[in-house]
Parts: sequence; C-alpha cells; structure tokens
Amino acid sequence: MSVLVTGGVGFVGTHVSLALKRRGDGVVGLDNFNNYYDVSLKKARKTLLNNHNVFVVEGDINDARLLEKLFDVVAFTHVMHLAAQAGVRYAMENPNSYVHSNIAGLVTLLEVCKSANPQPSIVWASSSSVYGLNEKVPFSESDRTDQPASLYAATKKAGEEITHTYNHIYGLSITGLRFFTVYGPWGRPDMAYFSFTRNILQGKPIKIYRGKNRVDLARDFTFIDDIVKGCLGSLDTSGKSTGSGGKKRGPATYRIFNLGNTSPVTVPTLVSILEKHLKMKAKRNIVDMPGNGDVPFTHANVSLARRELGYKPTTDLETGLKKFVRWYLSYYGYNHGKPVN
Repeated sequence: MSVLVTGGVGFVGTHVSLALKRRGDGVVGLDNFNNYYDVSLKKARKTLLNNHNVFVVEGDINDARLLEKLFDVVAFTHVMHLAAQAGVRYAMENPNSYVHSNIAGLVTLLEVCKSANPQPSIVWASSSSVYGLNEKVPFSESDRTDQPASLYAATKKAGEEITHTYNHIYGLSITGLRFFTVYGPWGRPDMAYFSFTRNILQGKPIKIYRGKNRVDLARDFTFIDDIVKGCLGSLDTSGKSTGSGGKKRGPATYRIFNLGNTSPVTVPTLVSILEKHLKMKAKRNIVDMPGNGDVPFTHANVSLARRELGYKPTTDLETGLKKFVRWYLSYYGYNHGKPVN
C-alpha cells in the first residue's frame, strides 16, 4: 500500500510511518510543524524518519491545493490521518486551533479524498475523550458519546459525525480509532508522564490532580507499540472506498474501534513507577481537579478491535515506562533543562 500519514512527525505519526516503512509500504508524511509543543522534538523525529527514508512534506491539512498536488503525484491507497490539535486543557486558551485542525482540516482532507482517483481508504485518530462524562465502564464503542467534557472531545466527536457523512454520501471507506492515553518513546511533552519525568529529574514538584471525593484519577495508559499494531491492523482491513469522480458507487466500510490497554492505572501509581525507573523521589503536590475538561477515569473495552483487527495489547505500564525513561535519558540526559539540585 502507499500511505499518506498526516501529522507525520507527531508522536503516533512517526511510529506508524516507521512501522509501515519497515514492512515495505510506501509512506509520505505531512506535517505543519506547529509550535503547540517543542518544535525541536518534531525536527528530531523528522531526522529519524529521514534516516529511514521516509519523506516528510512540510504543509498544512487545510491547504487543499497542496493536498491535491500530493494526490496528483502519488496515487495513495490509504490515508492515516493523525494530524490534530491535541490536548484537553489547551482548548481553554486557544479554542480556535481545535476547530481549525480537527474540524476544518478534517473536512479539507475528506474533500480532497472524495475527489481523488482512486479514492483512498481512510483511518483516522478519534479519541477516548469522546466518552466524556460516560460512567459505564469499561467504555464500549456502542456507549453514549454525546456528553463531551472538553472542546477537544467535542471536535473529535464532531469528526466521527463528519466522517460518517462522507462515508454515507461519497463511499469513502473510513475507520476511526479512539486512542486511550498513548505513551512511550518520542512522546508528547504536554502529557503528564512526560512532564512528571522532566520535573522529577529537575527536583521540581509535580502536580497530581485528584477527582471528586478525593478519588485518584486513573487512565488506561496504552503503549505506542500496541497502538501502532492497531493502526496497521486497521489499514490492512479497511476495505476499498467505493466512489469515483466524487460519486458513491456502493456502500463502503465505516468502523470505529477503541484502542486501549484495558487496565487503568491511577496517576499516583504512574508516579511511583517513574520514581523507581528514575531512581529519584517525586515532590508530590496533590490538588483537586479543576473543571478544565479532564475526566476522572478511562477504561477501554477492546473486544471489537480484538475480533476485527486481531488487536491485543501486550505492554503493561511498568514495561512501557521503563522503555520511555530509557529513551528520555538518552535523548535529553539527566540534566534536561537545568541542573538537578
């Protein structure tokens, strides 16, 4: 297959691109290198991709002319759409960036895909955050997702509705993946496990949020290698789009899958594992969770992905964090930022 990976130098995009290349597929990355987090990390990922002969185009998914040019040059069979404005809390500071990337950018991409010849099959990143205030656990794909707790979640939910429309009208084969708290080497610095690691090494206090009634927050942390397997399994089983010339010729696949680890771990436990691997104690500052869009827990039911994709997560948090810490220390060193006191 030949795959366009949007968000190509993002955390998941980098790993998926490398995995596709390793098994012999054609890969082109597209990324706008925005400064939501440290651009030098994105450039280092690009160097890693270049070293493995993955070409990355610098550009934006809102640039329809650029996308059309890419499809003119390469007859992509698949699109792995991972470009997005991520993060739950940042939406309170910069709401428009979420609409720009996660809604307008998605529509721009879908418009180009529907008119492409041949139409590619699309796999894209939704999010476990669409479950919002859902209290039934574990979260299943058939559960309610109409109570988002953040603008980020609302834009991902909107994406699920928008992709359904394009599948229905234009015959695009579309698979949405609800990722559950992905972590690992080359990860995102805005994620808690990453900033905890940085602050523990620098001897700075870390802020640990606690839910209502002093309940510890818990997340279904999912290691990047497991997520990559789910992404490749989705691409491999996506089925062809059925439209041509922008017109639907028959029904096409529309699927949504949870990709999680199935065993939630509390945030204080995560910190304890990091302390062990870093051989340093954290200065813990426990605070009550503000109303900023975070949910108290996530827990994935992955039986549908297991049945349809053969998805089976194999990395527990202890093992995954060990790999992350090893990468972190080799990339940044012990004294990242400023000397440890």
